[in-house]
Amino acid sequence: MSVERLNYEKIAPAALKALLGVETYVQQSGLGIDLIELVKLRASQINGCAYCINMHTQTARAHGETEQRLYLLNAWREVNLYTPRERAALAWTEALTLVAESQAPDSDYTPLQDHFSEKEVIDLTVLIAQINSWNRMAVGLRKQVPDALA
Repeated sequence: MSVERLNYEKIAPAALKALLGVETYVQQSGLGIDLIELVKLRASQINGCAYCINMHTQTARAHGETEQRLYLLNAWREVNLYTPRERAALAWTEALTLVAESQAPDSDYTPLQDHFSEKEVIDLTVLIAQINSWNRMAVGLRKQVPDALA
């Protein structure tokens, strides 16, 4: 088990404020909380961010996400539980989260055009960049998952 390295919230509140500014933009983008939470959870799974997986699973549940869709998110390509819009967003999430490997191929970008406006594609891309920033902060600085509820 790891130990928190640094508490970025206390040590660099201005950095946290900057990240929260982007977070506010994402939340007000119109993408919808359901899609936002699926994207955040999928990127966090890829990045192995326990803190964010815990947080976004709880938030998704609170907004009515089903247990089955949460359990199967890491195998979303293998099941028919996700809409075409969600599938396009999840493919783009994986491509950008693994950008060094994927190089964001046209095969993942092109389907976005069928389900998202140009602004929504940009907003989705900002969302993916944002959750990857949060993941890198939490994983790199070993942000701890709160104790399990009793």
